Amino acid sequence: MKRVFLLPLMIVLCHISVKAQNPNIGTAGAQFLKIPVGPRATAMAGAFVSNGDDASSIFWNPAGIVGVQSGSLFVAHADWWATVKLDHAAFVQSLEDIGSFGLSVTVLSMDDMEITTEDSPEGTGQTFGAQDLMIGASFARKLTDDFAVGITAKYVQQRIWHESASGVAFDVGTQYRVGFRDLAIGMCMSNFGGNMTYAGSDLTVNYTVDPNNATVRLAPASLAPDEYPLPLVFQVGISMSPYTSENFSVLLAADVAHPSDNQERVNVGTEISILGQFFLRGGYRFGYDVERGTLGAGVAIPMGGISITADYAYAMYDLLPNISRFSVGMTF
Repeated sequence: MKRVFLLPLMIVLCHISVKAQNPNIGTAGAQFLKIPVGPRATAMAGAFVSNGDDASSIFWNPAGIVGVQSGSLFVAHADWWATVKLDHAAFVQSLEDIGSFGLSVTVLSMDDMEITTEDSPEGTGQTFGAQDLMIGASFARKLTDDFAVGITAKYVQQRIWHESASGVAFDVGTQYRVGFRDLAIGMCMSNFGGNMTYAGSDLTVNYTVDPNNATVRLAPASLAPDEYPLPLVFQVGISMSPYTSENFSVLLAADVAHPSDNQERVNVGTEISILGQFFLRGGYRFGYDVERGTLGAGVAIPMGGISITADYAYAMYDLLPNISRFSVGMTF
């Protein structure tokens, strides 16, 4: 028991005392794939890889959707910085003796911006936009009563004006119930896939083979952007409820994340459940540049055979505006 409670603390202390500079910082693209979704998980600082059990678990660990008994629908929204918006939706349907199937969509969008050039610094009258998109299909199954595996195959696309890049990535995760109380261990590898590169009409140029010879005609050519890798992340976590009663329970969770393009991070969070209907959450994120503490609350309202949930999370940042997240869900 002492080891169980000391493990999250030891992880945090070791991470704070030893922080090595990662030479791969800033080397991966498609960063929107790492933006946390779901107020329940983000209010717990993202410590969710071992304890996720609803439709929002698809983002954190697809193995968690085995916790859905029948069906679950989840929709979340967050206003990011500089008119950028993050929207996410997920649906999970569990079939007895087969497994749990899930679909998810994430969209990072922005308001259109006016195009300016050196000749038209006040604007050309045209606008451009940008959007990131992820569409995923998931499957999870219990191999034993205590061990579950899950996988998500996802299509990833990034677009800036007329240029776009697309690719395919995979998330693979596991959850294991140790057998002592509700102690659980989870692991997930996210965004495993090939490199992406932009292509589009704006990369077409006219190339002069010999600029010193006026008789040489311009030759059509195309710029070749560099390829960039996806932000691969390996995450492992542990969670347990040290206190549980009929009307009150406390869940503690800690995750360690190792991204391919940055240093290791530690997420520590807690969730307090009151009557199984009201929830208070909090957490802290260690090893991030500007991200710090998180707070949140939620409510679950039973309506016959359906449960309606509403959650809110507030994430605090240094130097940048704080972020609020909202979600509604339905379990049936």
